[in-house]
Amino acid sequence: MSEKKKFYITTAIAYTSSKPHIGNAYDIVLADMIARYKRMMGFEVFLQTGSDEHGQKIEEYANKAGITPKEYVDGVSAQIKGVWDSLNTSYDKFIRTTDEDHEKILQKIFKKLYDQGDIYKGHYEGKYCVPCESFFTPSQLVDGKCPDCGREVVDAKEEAYFLKLSKYQDRLIEYYEQNPDFIKPESRKNEMINNFLKPGLSDLCVSRTSFKWGIPVPFDDKHVIYVWIDALFNYITGIGYDPDGSSEQFDKLWPADLHVIGKDIVRFHTIYWPIILMALGLPLPKQVLGHPWLLVGEDKMSKSKGNVIYADDMAKRFGVDAVRYYLLSEMPFTQDGTITYESFITKYNADLANTLGNLVNRSIAMTNKYFGGKVCAGENSEPCDIELIKTAEETIKKYYELMDSYHNADVCEAVISLAKRCNKYIDETAPWALAKDETKKAYLQNVLYNLLECIRLLGVMLTPIIPESAESISKQIGTGNRELSFGAVKEYSVGEAKPLFARLDAEKIAAEIEAEKKEKAETAENVAKISQIGIEDFAKVELKAAKITACEPIPKAKKLLKLTLDDGSGTDRTVASGIAKYYKPEDLVGHTVIVVANLKPAKLCGVESNGMILAADCSEDDVKVLFIDGVPAGSKIR
Repeated sequence: MSEKKKFYITTAIAYTSSKPHIGNAYDIVLADMIARYKRMMGFEVFLQTGSDEHGQKIEEYANKAGITPKEYVDGVSAQIKGVWDSLNTSYDKFIRTTDEDHEKILQKIFKKLYDQGDIYKGHYEGKYCVPCESFFTPSQLVDGKCPDCGREVVDAKEEAYFLKLSKYQDRLIEYYEQNPDFIKPESRKNEMINNFLKPGLSDLCVSRTSFKWGIPVPFDDKHVIYVWIDALFNYITGIGYDPDGSSEQFDKLWPADLHVIGKDIVRFHTIYWPIILMALGLPLPKQVLGHPWLLVGEDKMSKSKGNVIYADDMAKRFGVDAVRYYLLSEMPFTQDGTITYESFITKYNADLANTLGNLVNRSIAMTNKYFGGKVCAGENSEPCDIELIKTAEETIKKYYELMDSYHNADVCEAVISLAKRCNKYIDETAPWALAKDETKKAYLQNVLYNLLECIRLLGVMLTPIIPESAESISKQIGTGNRELSFGAVKEYSVGEAKPLFARLDAEKIAAEIEAEKKEKAETAENVAKISQIGIEDFAKVELKAAKITACEPIPKAKKLLKLTLDDGSGTDRTVASGIAKYYKPEDLVGHTVIVVANLKPAKLCGVESNGMILAADCSEDDVKVLFIDGVPAGSKIR
């Protein structure tokens, strides 16, 4: 047996500033679709994703929240992983840039590049975008603002280490010429050539001194390694690269077959990253796919604009596969896609409920009704039979071409078009009419066979896109045959028809969403109305340090945990706290917290709660308990 061909695919690692929105989730869903398809084609796939956890912005967020940067990124990284898991993504490794092995190897790499003269010490003066953590020359700014995010930039001057980009510029241009498919789509490559390579590359600042939350430069601890350099190296540290001798896994997997990234970071992955690899003497990635953005209407998602939509919330409301399908079908190859609840519901009802779901349901139901669930192939005697089979065969061919070129929206359109043709075939053949004529029974059986065989093909082709629903299709039609060829299965014995996608009531959902928005707005307004208090009011509040000695879920209360506290009084204190969404019980035991000790007892889901522990709302969907480990239990907080 020949060894499976490898396919190493990565996503951009998500920045841990806040919980990722649905646009951020497109990376991992697209990469997962490609990974599942490659596995289906017989490849040995390794999909790596993760979280990017250093930088000035993280330090600022942590300070604002009153916790350490590590505590902050631990929470957000867990959220990122949770969102990726909620979307049923099949990644093989989730790397964090705070992982000890990543940090150690990166320091080795930095020193190696310094020792060989590709990194040198100097001073930097230029325009700096804090949110993007990127330096720009004045000519690179757009209307005086950051070319990537459009925000204001600030003047920055500091001592720094630099990477000699200019040394490798000609070599990189040559690589582009020799590998025309290195950057996809073509427009992204043109941007890199015209905006960066033709004007000439300036050496890249690769260290910072103005903050501390980063990996220290190993021979100069005043400096931390530039966050973008730190992040890029995850693609090789995660699979075992080491300048002193790499792992078998690295030797097997590198170079990466595909980096899946957003269009705003193409420059980092197609200019800086290849040059770094050249300096290390390593092969370059085979391809970089710079996908467009997912917008809300015409705007990029932003908390300040109040238009953020979260993928896991969508999955809870509409189902995982519905969200995956929408993301993959709504994002064109080159232009930005859009998302609104209205367009989501329209596409869901049209493609999934009416076209695909209805096709599967009634085909299986008719097979059970007319033939006791069993049919086999017969003679295709009518033009509509021939046309249906031809459409199926053409769709398979188109499917391979589009999947291999990562045109995910076109793949979805092609597959749903076949489902639409099947529904038309039902109208053309009218099985209910054929069933009334005993002489047409053999043809009726063949009609249903043709439908089930097309449904089988649809299920196989949809496996990378909507894996749970595709599996349900296979179970309902009674075969797990994965061959993409019409006629590969000669007979069917179907099960019970079960709805795949229930139709959505657009008006009802719109009302629910509007009510949720109103509730959030009222909560924010109430918070804003909180009046100032005097010292005498504050003096009424008794705050104490208390150690968590035990913690358990409260039955039938999804949001609540029951905490047992040692508050120094010698008697256990019980507190019910709404933090079950953010913490596992075992993660809390042993920590010291701040408790409001003189709060009036309240009964919550059958538990008498004596007090309240203090926590911080770090973001819209992120709560962190304020730990004060090391403070003796019973200490008064003032």
